[in-house]
Amino acid sequence: MKRLFVDLEICSKCKDCKVTCDYFYHPQNNGITSLREYATFATICRHCEEAPCVNSCYHNALERAADGHLKRYKMRCTSCKSCTIACPFGVIFGDFIPYLDSKCNYCLGVTDKLPACASSCPYNAIEVKEIEEDIEKDIYFVGEYLAVHTLRWSREDIQSKGK
Repeated sequence: MKRLFVDLEICSKCKDCKVTCDYFYHPQNNGITSLREYATFATICRHCEEAPCVNSCYHNALERAADGHLKRYKMRCTSCKSCTIACPFGVIFGDFIPYLDSKCNYCLGVTDKLPACASSCPYNAIEVKEIEEDIEKDIYFVGEYLAVHTLRWSREDIQSKGK
């Protein structure tokens, strides 16, 4: 099965994302922003037991989902950045907190052509391809249609190194 593959290590080096999006209903949409947030919360977030980011949000825009990952309710978020400041590990990046809600529908199976995000990324950080999850190569599946390349934080990895 083909997946949208995002190399977060390459993607994180961009100061201003130049990627365009084919999302039909909102041409100004930049779905890669929501994918970066989703993948970061799933792979890099430390999933703190006390979750200072969640506790700092005055508008209850952040919560821990049933799977343990953070979920941000964008319509509640006022972009105050209190979660960004409260995160002791710097995981919640300021550029992830736009008021405009962007959503990626992956464009998979819509047409045979390459989605605009993959063809417009000047650094080739986004591709559509068949890929296998490979922990040795830091490639992880995040959801059904997304694969990311990133250094994943794991509490178990840290605990095993300390022994």
